[in-house]
Amino acid sequence: MKIAVLGSGGREHALAWKLAQSPHTDKLYVIPGNGGTENNLPLSLTDFPALKKELDQLRVDLVVVGPENPLTEGIVDFFRDSGIRVFGPDQQAARLEGSKLYAKQFMRKYGVSTADFREFGPGHDSLTELKKTISDFGEEVVIKYDGLAAGKGVFVCNNMPEVEENLADMFRNFGRDCRFLLEKKLKGSELSILGFTDGHDIRLLLPSQDHKQLLDGDAGPNTGGMGAFCPVPFCDEKMITEIRKKIIEPTMQGIRTEKFNYTGVLYFGLMITAEGPFLLEYNVRLGDPETEVVLPALQSDLVELIEACFHNELSGFPLEFVPGYFLDVVLTAGGYPGPYEKGLEIYGLNDLDEDIMVFHAGTKKANGHLVTNGGRILNIVARGNSLEDAIRKVYSNCERIVFKNAYYRRDIGKRVNRIPTIQ
Repeated sequence: MKIAVLGSGGREHALAWKLAQSPHTDKLYVIPGNGGTENNLPLSLTDFPALKKELDQLRVDLVVVGPENPLTEGIVDFFRDSGIRVFGPDQQAARLEGSKLYAKQFMRKYGVSTADFREFGPGHDSLTELKKTISDFGEEVVIKYDGLAAGKGVFVCNNMPEVEENLADMFRNFGRDCRFLLEKKLKGSELSILGFTDGHDIRLLLPSQDHKQLLDGDAGPNTGGMGAFCPVPFCDEKMITEIRKKIIEPTMQGIRTEKFNYTGVLYFGLMITAEGPFLLEYNVRLGDPETEVVLPALQSDLVELIEACFHNELSGFPLEFVPGYFLDVVLTAGGYPGPYEKGLEIYGLNDLDEDIMVFHAGTKKANGHLVTNGGRILNIVARGNSLEDAIRKVYSNCERIVFKNAYYRRDIGKRVNRIPTIQ
């Protein structure tokens, strides 16, 4: 089978790495790829006619989509009758990620446990309703821009000055007439659950935890993700049962009722509070950097899992996992998530321990050298028999990688016990 992975980040490198392990994979392409992937093709992810022409010439059988944009723009719909299968939801189902308001309305409609919210934008008396909602929610709110915003459309506010500052920032970026919602801020510990679905059944990967803030101690601005680990010790079978009952099962019921064409990955971004689990958001694809730990932890053949989704055979597909813990630390360019320098040579990758996995993100090859080409540069991943063992292995190897102004958090995986007591 010939497979193409769409995307250029660490998630796509991890996908290509895992798919290449399958005996069912004869040839693998990455579009557009990065400095760590092979058989890269410099094509646009959203120019579907040009993409189809190239994939037809290469006789590609399967496309696995990494980022959300091709899905929300309808790549599955475009290729539906082409003879090339695309693993992902169609454009209608992709609204679960493409529109924050649609997703929250879907959650409310099907009884998914989620925070209270109010909608704002054209047609609403925004100023009056805004002040009332902030008062009702106690000034601790989350502002969410309705559409895709490359991680720059969510603002967590602890008081009114922060609300005013972040609203002004959002209006500068998206215009004063943009649609957005105010959501009551939840307090607890975040958790990521990723599942493979055929639109009827779903099979869950190991629970993972991302670290979004730039600085140690969860301080500083939000980023695309500074690291992740799995499994999560506090997420035991009892908690998974509650998450299934309050979030996953009603979501799947909604997908079936709406008759979504959903053959792909569904990501549940959760907050575990003292009152139980709440859903913060859906993603309609694998998360990044969660993918860099959950795929190494998956022992089952990824191609066979995807085929089970296409053939509605998930109910009889048991997932197997590698024992132990997996931890990923992201090395970033200095200045990220703000302006940063590119083209800096990377040293030390040949000095790492043999069992360390490296998934490239913002890298490229230039004149025979590997150089930086983005904000998040490398994902350094280790497996340990314990979480502490994985942490030790990762950081001892991160110290050996050198490029100008390299930065990484030094506390990934160390907030594992910050979980509220469930009532």
